[in-house]
Amino acid sequence: MSFESSLDMTSNGVARITLSGKLDSSTYREFEGLIGQAIANKAKRVALLLGGLSFMASAGLRVLVFAKQKLGSSVDIYVIEAQEQVVDTITMTGLEHSVTMLDSYDAAVVEKF
Repeated sequence: MSFESSLDMTSNGVARITLSGKLDSSTYREFEGLIGQAIANKAKRVALLLGGLSFMASAGLRVLVFAKQKLGSSVDIYVIEAQEQVVDTITMTGLEHSVTMLDSYDAAVVEKF
């Protein structure tokens, strides 16, 4: 499965980033570019829709850490619908303490300000 990604900015400032396939050293720059766009658009929250992401390598984790640093503590990052392998990777590094993990997209949670 090839890597695919997209960014959708909601009218209230939520950056919804959808990732599918394998996020590794050959594809992480695409994800990094979307995070850069979210930062440039002054996203108030970031929702990572990962239901189709089957694998995340350390390069993807570095982008998550970069996003958290650049966006600051006032911008929440939501990891949504992550598959078990991706959850395990995030959990092994302790990043689950820096993001909010959700089983499904809930606008009442993600878009509530």
